[in-house]
Amino acid sequence: MTDVVARARALADDLLFPAAPAVDATGVVPAGHLDALAAAGLYGLTGPADAGGLAADLATTAAVVEELAAGDLSTAFVWLQHLGVVRRVAAGPAPLREALLADLCAGRRRAGIALQAAVRPGPPVIRAHRDGQCLVLDGAVPWVTGWGHVGLLLVAARDDERVCFVLVDAVPGPTLTATPQQMVAVAASATVELALSGHRVPADRLVDAVPLADLLAADPAGLRLNGSLALGLVARCARLLGPSPLDDDLAAARARLDTAGPGELPAARAHASALAHRAAGLLVAVTGSRAVLAGAHGQRLAREALFLLVFGSRPAIKQALVAELGG
Repeated sequence: MTDVVARARALADDLLFPAAPAVDATGVVPAGHLDALAAAGLYGLTGPADAGGLAADLATTAAVVEELAAGDLSTAFVWLQHLGVVRRVAAGPAPLREALLADLCAGRRRAGIALQAAVRPGPPVIRAHRDGQCLVLDGAVPWVTGWGHVGLLLVAARDDERVCFVLVDAVPGPTLTATPQQMVAVAASATVELALSGHRVPADRLVDAVPLADLLAADPAGLRLNGSLALGLVARCARLLGPSPLDDDLAAARARLDTAGPGELPAARAHASALAHRAAGLLVAVTGSRAVLAGAHGQRLAREALFLLVFGSRPAIKQALVAELGG
């Protein structure tokens, strides 16, 4: 393993996993968990070296995501959103890069995403229009993670046939409200429904604007990393069980994700989620009745596997997952 992957595994095993039952019970990711990831340089994992980032390639990034997810899925889920913002800002306008990128890579500023508008079928859930020196945002996104842990949100909003990526301060007010989602798993991820009503943002907070058709065409190629969350859950179940067929299944699922082309990634993602569901079920069955007690790893991992059946899904992923689970 590379040094950064080994660092992530040590954090997962020594800090995140021992605390995972308490995080699940309280519904709160401790700030210290995220501070530890920042101190390890993981907020800048994919950032460029000239901004203090580690410039990790996709294989290394996927391995780090898997290790952290094997520690505590809620913490990994909150942190993972940040990487997409680093990528966009690194490729964005020079003034935004100069003002924000070093702090984002260091984890001094932490960010989340509200991007469902970019790929959701049907009418856009958030619209943007220009009004003088501001962009005005209207709409709602039902799944925004890390509320209370992030100071910035990268919001995707539609402007005719373009998708505008806009940085919004994560500060509630009359035109920006957040309503907690009551989830049965990963509740500590602080996931909310975000509503914007005539919310004004300075026009220089526009990071990028991409034709909708181009974004949809490129979407399948970006599905790899979310699959590592499911692989992390499988890895934790395998470690708790000891040597088992799950070890080979995990390696095969990882290889399938790593070698899949854009057209094959939805099915590979579906397979990883189905494997997590099976692995958690196996852990519960092997553990026995103790697995359903409050605080037990089995019941928590089984609920997290349920979450991973629907998280970050697309129609093609859902179709492949239904086919795999339905036989």
